[in-house]
Amino acid sequence: KLPHFFCDLMPLLKLSCSDTHTNELVIFVFGLFMGISPLSGILLSYICIFWAVSKIPSAQGKWKAFSTCGSHLTVVSLFYGTIFAVYLQPASLASSQKDKVAALMCGVVIPMLNP
Repeated sequence: KLPHFFCDLMPLLKLSCSDTHTNELVIFVFGLFMGISPLSGILLSYICIFWAVSKIPSAQGKWKAFSTCGSHLTVVSLFYGTIFAVYLQPASLASSQKDKVAALMCGVVIPMLNP
């Protein structure tokens, strides 16, 4: 019986009777690579966007561009913050209540906020 909303990998590993240190290390390294790669692409894109928006002559045009980017950046930061908080922490520090809240954020709240 998993105390979770769906069958996620980390709560499943907590139920294991064997040593899961190697599994947790693989999840951490893979999660770090799979999290940093797209995040760096998103940040590079936003640097290019901010550079292009800074060349807009009118203040109203800049405001409109930044407000559009702001909502997307908020959703992206919530998503990646939640994912990093859940998957890139040692299992010994994880609490099932925090994992449930993070799963709810990823599965329900963030998709509702997506512009």
